Amino acid sequence: MTSANLEGAQKAPEQPQPEGQNDSEGPPDTGDHPKVALAIAAHPDDPDFGCAGTQNLWTKAGWDFYVLIVTDGSKGTEDASLTADKLIPMRQKEQRAASGHQGVKEVFFLKGYVDGELYYSRQLLGDIVRVIRRLKPYAVFTHEPQQLFHAMGFVNHNDHRYTGLHTVDAVYPAARDRWNFPEQIDEEGLETHKVKQLYIWGNDDPNFTTDITDVVDEKIEGLLKHKSQFGQREDFMKFVRERWKGEDGKYTERFRRMQFLR
Repeated sequence: MTSANLEGAQKAPEQPQPEGQNDSEGPPDTGDHPKVALAIAAHPDDPDFGCAGTQNLWTKAGWDFYVLIVTDGSKGTEDASLTADKLIPMRQKEQRAASGHQGVKEVFFLKGYVDGELYYSRQLLGDIVRVIRRLKPYAVFTHEPQQLFHAMGFVNHNDHRYTGLHTVDAVYPAARDRWNFPEQIDEEGLETHKVKQLYIWGNDDPNFTTDITDVVDEKIEGLLKHKSQFGQREDFMKFVRERWKGEDGKYTERFRRMQFLR
């Protein structure tokens, strides 16, 4: 999926409605809507940290799950021998392998966005809108766009914040509105699309939990496909396993979910 400006929109839906705390839940009932989900992430390996267990479980429940990577991942190494021309295709291959391990249907990569250099732009907003209009997902997953410092004690990467912010703005209101990126409709034959649910990983106030206990090993196995990042490190496997383990011994992925009223 190449990077390019996207256009189009639809009449505004109602404002998204936040929810209260929930116990562990499975995928939503989509009614007559196709079971399509899209994870939009800044770098290769980000969607695997954020929602790979959910991808695994939802695909087993009959969903088509897609992944979109925004930047080229060209700075994700301390190895001076891995120049961008080597690292970019390597990381794309790793992401396809990791996503395939969870049952993801297809992985797309935008072009022209350099790792570590994202900023807010109309072009990136349009590129994300275009993908949403093409795939027509019922649910979209992405990064937390606002928090700079996470309660778990780490900084929310600049690319993560901008990817999350562009995705939120693409979901509401740009992808649904006729006069946002109208050339996508008039020239590319796309239609406006209204996403029904938005899931934010990395949010410190989650209201939706997926119990991934049964697939946590598969989530970790998928992460280990990113050999340029993690290799076969035992310390890494222990770290991530503890990261997703709750006091009750269950492993979870937690999100802030917004539902858009019909």
